[in-house]
Amino acid sequence: MKKIINPWEGLDGYMCFGCAPSNPMGLHMEFYEDGDDVVAYWEPEAHYQGWLNTLHGGILTTLMDELAGWVVLRKLQTSGMTSRLDARFLKSLSTREPRLTIRGRIKDRKRNAIFIETEIYNSQDELCTRADLVYFIVTQEQATEKFHFAGCKAEGE
Repeated sequence: MKKIINPWEGLDGYMCFGCAPSNPMGLHMEFYEDGDDVVAYWEPEAHYQGWLNTLHGGILTTLMDELAGWVVLRKLQTSGMTSRLDARFLKSLSTREPRLTIRGRIKDRKRNAIFIETEIYNSQDELCTRADLVYFIVTQEQATEKFHFAGCKAEGE
């Protein structure tokens, strides 16, 4: 498994809620490439709860949405935006979980529409949440111009 290098680290004004390491209220996600999958590990905290000791569904959805974006960044070397996200909450997740695993991969592509599936597993490796997303991608030129994207590498490249 190789760690994916954040291409925006150090960019002035970069405060993504999902992945900016300097956003004091953000999720501070980091990503790894594992074959066809992109993977993130994340440690819940009490202030992300919806109900007592239970992770808020919006945070779970954000984790999957962010991971899908990084699937596109790494696997297609471009950027874009989510156009649809269909989440299924199968089992509640505690804010006391020591670590969650979020995984995702491309399932299909139709022109600029990328179909991605994501899952969230608890620390016992039980599937708790999943989502199917449709991501609309832009050309690499547009990604550079609109999103300041200059490629996405993994460590050792």
